[in-house]
Amino acid sequence: MSGPFVVILMGSPADREHAGKIVSTLDALGVESVQRVGSAHKTPEHVIAILREYEADPRPKVWVTIAGRSNALSAFVEAFVGSPVISCPPLSMPEDVWSSLRMPADVAPLVVLEPANAAIAAAKILGLADPTITERVNDFRAKKYAAVVAADQEGVA
Repeated sequence: MSGPFVVILMGSPADREHAGKIVSTLDALGVESVQRVGSAHKTPEHVIAILREYEADPRPKVWVTIAGRSNALSAFVEAFVGSPVISCPPLSMPEDVWSSLRMPADVAPLVVLEPANAAIAAAKILGLADPTITERVNDFRAKKYAAVVAADQEGVA
């Protein structure tokens, strides 16, 4: 890795499919990412080692945390790092979202529920440090716009 990047931290291996959706969009945007697994509840020392490893890297970064049910991971990460944190929980039950929304005072991870949107948000943040990422996000969104317009025109007789 050489430029800005996204660290995707999953609470368990069961989150890999959800993380894959984020990675897919980051790849489409040309944004580097790395995936790691660590639980704030079960392996806090391991999570701290991961946080220290990547926070020591001077490159701009955004963390995306993936943890459901009792989402301590997002708050744990956000309270430890200086970089932005996006919580993107996999929601198996509607009430799972509350543990991502209700954070302690002065702990402020962003919450984005759609994995592709979490990737776009991370890329937009990194675009503040790297204008080429902003250009790629704009191109990506322009293609999505064009696809909707084309679909509409196909339906017009």
